[in-house]
Amino acid sequence: MEESYADSMDPEKLIPCPYDKNHQIRACRFPYHLIKCRKNHPEMERQLATCPFNARHQVPREEINIHISSCDDKRCIEEDIVNQANSYRREEAKILSAWQPPPCEEDWDKGEAARLLF
Repeated sequence: MEESYADSMDPEKLIPCPYDKNHQIRACRFPYHLIKCRKNHPEMERQLATCPFNARHQVPREEINIHISSCDDKRCIEEDIVNQANSYRREEAKILSAWQPPPCEEDWDKGEAARLLF
């Protein structure tokens, strides 16, 4: 049932329905079909689990952990998280490097000299 990112970009690609293997659905209609077919096949719904990274991925419940560890969409999400974290760090570094201390009119050396005179 897994599809590559390039395949998912083709809206006319036919995808087999996980609830009824006789159904071949165009990729652009697949999410709508899943909702409809899930309601019509409650016995299959109990046997399948939905991937947390892509709702189009319906896999047997006993295989969901294997699927999650190897799901291509997980990698995309992890890359996005890393990119966002790096972007945040760069912005934070810009803010810190742009910070300038306020001008200070105190001269601690003069204060020491004045105290020694008394």
